[in-house]
Amino acid sequence: QVQPVESGGGTVQPGGSLRLSCTPSGRTFNDAAVSWFRQVPWKEREFVAGIKWSGETTEYADSVKGRFTISRDRAKNVVYLQMSSLRPEDTAVYYCAADSTYRRWSVSTERAQYGYWGQGTQVTVSS
Repeated sequence: QVQPVESGGGTVQPGGSLRLSCTPSGRTFNDAAVSWFRQVPWKEREFVAGIKWSGETTEYADSVKGRFTISRDRAKNVVYLQMSSLRPEDTAVYYCAADSTYRRWSVSTERAQYGYWGQGTQVTVSS
């Protein structure tokens, strides 16, 4: 069982930066794609960014391309989401999720493919 644990959320002014981290409690998730999703109360949870198990492929939602960067350190068993040029509309609870499929060859953007979810961390962008 893999239980992702997020950290690094907080409040930041528009234009600022934050870095989220995701580590697994339990066994490693080095053989799984890991993605970040976000949710606000009035919307469905949406894909933000994902990285292949090997780290060689990444995917981003159009709304964050050029501003967010996902990376992973396999030696440390951690996935990061570096968020820059933050906007008020980035305010949400951010969830880390690990793919249920062993070494999927691509990065899925579909929530249903992710069987392991963290509890979420709040990111608030406000002046």
